[in-house]
Amino acid sequence: MLEIRDLHTHYGLSHIIQGIDLTLRDGEVLGIFGRNGVGKTTLLKTVAGWIRPSSGEIRFQGERMDGIQSDRIARRGVGFVPEDRRIFPGLTVEENLALGFLQVPKRSAAANRAALQTIYRRLPRLMERARQLGTTLSGGEQQMLAMARVMVGEPSLLLIDEPSEGLAPMIVADLFTIIREIKQTGCGILLVEQNVHHALTVCDRFVVIERGSVVLSGRADEPADCDKLLTTLAM
Repeated sequence: MLEIRDLHTHYGLSHIIQGIDLTLRDGEVLGIFGRNGVGKTTLLKTVAGWIRPSSGEIRFQGERMDGIQSDRIARRGVGFVPEDRRIFPGLTVEENLALGFLQVPKRSAAANRAALQTIYRRLPRLMERARQLGTTLSGGEQQMLAMARVMVGEPSLLLIDEPSEGLAPMIVADLFTIIREIKQTGCGILLVEQNVHHALTVCDRFVVIERGSVVLSGRADEPADCDKLLTTLAM
């Protein structure tokens, strides 16, 4: 589904992503771990087209998309849930969700309504609050709304940045249940997450990034690989 080859990204003179190689298969969840400031978020923003790479290739379903505009990437089927959620304060929950229809401009109104009802069945809490302004929701509900807004566009690839940041443990458990359900639809997921133990329950594979490069990779179902992961993150 996704191939990243020798990717480099700069912020001004700062060389943030330094030659990353990654692959992601259909329906797979790849966890991206590392300390703050090592380039995890920059990697997701580069894949999503929010930041233009300096060099390297990003191929999605066989087609290059490095350097093209973020709206075109979204319409190709790539959804991005940023860490700050970006809920629109003057819009209701349902109006925020309807913005997700922009990812699929050629889809019919009936198909859009069906996608919205699917979201409401999966997340009844959002249906209960459909007429509330998005910013009146709790932090966990806003995170669910941010994820749901992307999912109404039915992406093939989902980029999720720190979904559990600042949330209570019960809400975190609910969010990872949602991620498991999304995985079951066949959607591929790149997941940046500090809560390693929760993340490993949904990941198939993982990588660790340090100073903009991959320093460790492994499988989430291999105890020896997970031990190396925890040791590396503790160093």
